[in-house]
Amino acid sequence: MPDVKISPASIVIALAVILILGVFGWLTFGPGPAAPPTPVLTREARAYLPDLALSNVHMQAAESYVNQRVVEILGDVTNKGNRTVASVEVTCVFRDFAGQEILRERVFVVDRQNGPLKPGQTKPFRLAFDDIPNTWSQAMPNLVIAQIQFE
Repeated sequence: MPDVKISPASIVIALAVILILGVFGWLTFGPGPAAPPTPVLTREARAYLPDLALSNVHMQAAESYVNQRVVEILGDVTNKGNRTVASVEVTCVFRDFAGQEILRERVFVVDRQNGPLKPGQTKPFRLAFDDIPNTWSQAMPNLVIAQIQFE
C-alpha cells in the first residue's frame, strides 16, 4: 500500500475553503434581519382620523424607463384638525376580480422629508406601484390610514 502524504499547506487551504463556503452559505441562506415592528395606530392618532381627509384620489398608468407598467395613485391629503402632522402612512390593498387581496403595501402620503402637514393645509401625494400582480382587477385599491405621527 503506498504511503499518502498530505502537506500542511493543503490542509490549511482545504480548511480555508470550507470556512469560506460555510460563511457564504450562512450569509446567503441563514437568518435574515428581523422585520421592523409594524407601526400601530395609537389611540391619539385614531381620535385624529376624522381630521385627515384624502380627496381627489385617482389612478393613472405610466411606462417606466424599462418598459414596465407603473400604476400611480394621486390625490390630496388635508389636515382639518388643529395639530401639525409629521407623517401619515396609508395601507393600499389591491384585489383581484374575486375580491381577494393580492397585494398590501404601506406607503407614506406625508413624510418628514417633504415637510409636515400643518392645520388647514392640503398637500398633494403620489404613490407609485410597479409590482402589482397581473391578477389585479384594475379597480382603485382600498386606502386606509395606518399611522399618524405628530410633531
